[in-house]
Amino acid sequence: MAIPSVAAAAYQALAKIGADTGAAAGANAASATAAAPNFSDFLTNAMHESVGAMKQGETAAIKQVAGKADIVDVVSAVNNAEITLDTVVAVRDKVIQAYQSIMQMPI
Repeated sequence: MAIPSVAAAAYQALAKIGADTGAAAGANAASATAAAPNFSDFLTNAMHESVGAMKQGETAAIKQVAGKADIVDVVSAVNNAEITLDTVVAVRDKVIQAYQSIMQMPI
């Protein structure tokens, strides 16, 4: 069951990734020889950002345990990491579902 706030946050995160990729593509479009970003690069960047969000959540939690972080910042970082993990799991599930559908197609 999808929670609307989690889904909205996931869409916002994906839009941010798309906007970042679009901004990079816009900067590269000024050069005539610039290569367009491909799907593999997009997935690689998305995974790196996902890992970064998880690390930020862990770092914030560790700082809170040491008494060096504000609880609001910790909750925000951990919530962001949780939403990122939910998004990654949802994408993984869709990829597996697509693979299984392809494998069941008659030749």
